[in-house]
Amino acid sequence: MTTAPAGRSAAPADELGAHVSVAGGVQNAPGRAAEIGAANFQLFTKQPNRWAEPKIDDETTAAFKAARAEHGIAVAGAHDSYLINLSTPDGRLWRMSQRSFQGELERCARLGLEFLVTHPGNATDGDIEEGLTRNARGVTESLEAVEGPTRVLLELTAGAGTTVGASFENLRAILDRIPESQRDRVGVCLDTCHAYSAGYDLVGNYDGVWEAFDEILGLELLGLIHMNDSKHPFDSRKDRHEEIGAGSLGEGPFRRLMRDVRLRHVPKILETPKGGDGADADIRNLARLRSYREGDRIGQCQRRREDSTR
Repeated sequence: MTTAPAGRSAAPADELGAHVSVAGGVQNAPGRAAEIGAANFQLFTKQPNRWAEPKIDDETTAAFKAARAEHGIAVAGAHDSYLINLSTPDGRLWRMSQRSFQGELERCARLGLEFLVTHPGNATDGDIEEGLTRNARGVTESLEAVEGPTRVLLELTAGAGTTVGASFENLRAILDRIPESQRDRVGVCLDTCHAYSAGYDLVGNYDGVWEAFDEILGLELLGLIHMNDSKHPFDSRKDRHEEIGAGSLGEGPFRRLMRDVRLRHVPKILETPKGGDGADADIRNLARLRSYREGDRIGQCQRRREDSTR
């Protein structure tokens, strides 16, 4: 049983979590998730700005799995390297990216992680359709080479420049290009900051965004939500995360996300800025999100009490 550090109160396990540090080794990640009161987390299995592909040895794997069991971690996953670009027209960079992505998937499978989030990349020649095809080929080759429990989640991007994956239609096109034999191992990650920056108005048309998602992709493909406010305005095509309720999305969409029964089972991971606060920033943002749902419960109880006195 996990004990909250001094000055921190343990929160009940729910679908919320955060991206946590792997300083000192991936085996330390489950404990760090427990420290912030989370049963779900995301990590990097390597340094995200280097091509080096480390191997995870048996001792580290065993220590990670033991720590995960000790701390009652329900869902754990990884985000792939920032250098990977499976949509590039550059043949050499594409093959480097594919090999790196395969390495990411191998480490995830070894650790028994549930998901691997990937940015679809950039079609730097401006040919988005070919970029979608190249991305699907890279994901497919990697899945065919690596068996395991890990589901690849294509992340909606903010849409800057020649970025691929900034629309539900783009993600659908990638999925449709993946062979049926591997398609059930692929899903979608929706990042709230990216979605708002890409033109999906979670503030003014929350219901419409999710209706479009369900129509084009299907809610059953939603494997993860990255809960991030945005430093930039709607449809800016810029990717800068902000603390929950402190950016251009404000509290409204997050309040609705926390109360949306359709999404209650979907893991929700913070990637909000930590600044100099470290884990305390995650604790603060998780508490804010939980308060939105708790506020709904309090309101329901008050309404029931009022009804009973009439």
